[in-house]
Amino acid sequence: MKPRSPYLVGVAYDWAFFLLPPLVGLVLGILIAGTPFTDELVLIDDQETTLAAVCIGSLIHAHLVAVIFRSHGNAQILRLYPIRFLVVPPLLWIAIVSSTWLAITATVVVTFWDVWHSGAQTFGFARIYDRNAGNPPELGRRLDYWLNQLLYAGPILAGATMMDHVEVFESYQDVGATFFASIPAYASGSSRTLTYVVVAAGTIFVGFYLAYYAQLRRRGYRVPLLKVYLLATTGLCSIYSWGFNTWGEAFFIMNFFHAVQYLALVWATERRTIIERFRLAGRRRAGALAALLFFGSVFAYGIWAELLDADLESLWAATIVVSLMHFWYDGFVWSVRRQQV
Repeated sequence: MKPRSPYLVGVAYDWAFFLLPPLVGLVLGILIAGTPFTDELVLIDDQETTLAAVCIGSLIHAHLVAVIFRSHGNAQILRLYPIRFLVVPPLLWIAIVSSTWLAITATVVVTFWDVWHSGAQTFGFARIYDRNAGNPPELGRRLDYWLNQLLYAGPILAGATMMDHVEVFESYQDVGATFFASIPAYASGSSRTLTYVVVAAGTIFVGFYLAYYAQLRRRGYRVPLLKVYLLATTGLCSIYSWGFNTWGEAFFIMNFFHAVQYLALVWATERRTIIERFRLAGRRRAGALAALLFFGSVFAYGIWAELLDADLESLWAATIVVSLMHFWYDGFVWSVRRQQV
């Protein structure tokens, strides 16, 4: 029997789009810091922004909408779950445009679900590398999951970007919800204590994690070097970016590599489905045409969503629905493959 490849797709593809992006994102963030690309305001469609913001914003929105190719683009899954894919999104949009309270809550949920989702994505990659190394799919699974959440959420809760995330609660002032609106003030006043708690708990957990895996290794666990590399580089990038934000580009760095990884994942796993969906099978350069349609469509949406006037509430609500569906649908796709990863 031919041994399983340690890679998800292939050597070059994995290194280019899954393994190296965290470090590439960090280097890019450092290189663009303090340049006109990040600091100089430009006027686009009557909106003041920066080229860096437009680029990373478009990339973020592009990767969010790409989940449609994993859900609606797959005819078999669409037939199995028509309610969650066809009924829930329009109902959610109606709810958001009908209630300011729900609109604000949806924005808060998007902010923090994004953190959770990012950790889950790296967890998924790590588990596949573990499986490909020949380890049982359930071995160390739960610890891996919580380690990835710690690597993402920990630096946010204990670092320089905590206020950037909790300030979203201030929007509750618009609906008179003073308790939720006061959360940023409480977080700011308790930041030092929270840092100590997160650092202490994180240190204990990492120590336990290493001890547990050392025990597994003595029982025959095969250490997957690709998984170790991915977790180490992603964790260090997260700690340095979210935790310290020395160059002020944490948002760019973390979202850059997450989006690149996701778009590469969707293309690798859904390429055949996309070709079939657009009826390109058998045509010359079917792969190139499918790539053009896939990346062209998601980036067209990404640019549109990034430059969208936020005052257009109905259209803005549509982008929030896309974000929420991205987190929900992608988590669902990973979960149905649990036995494999």
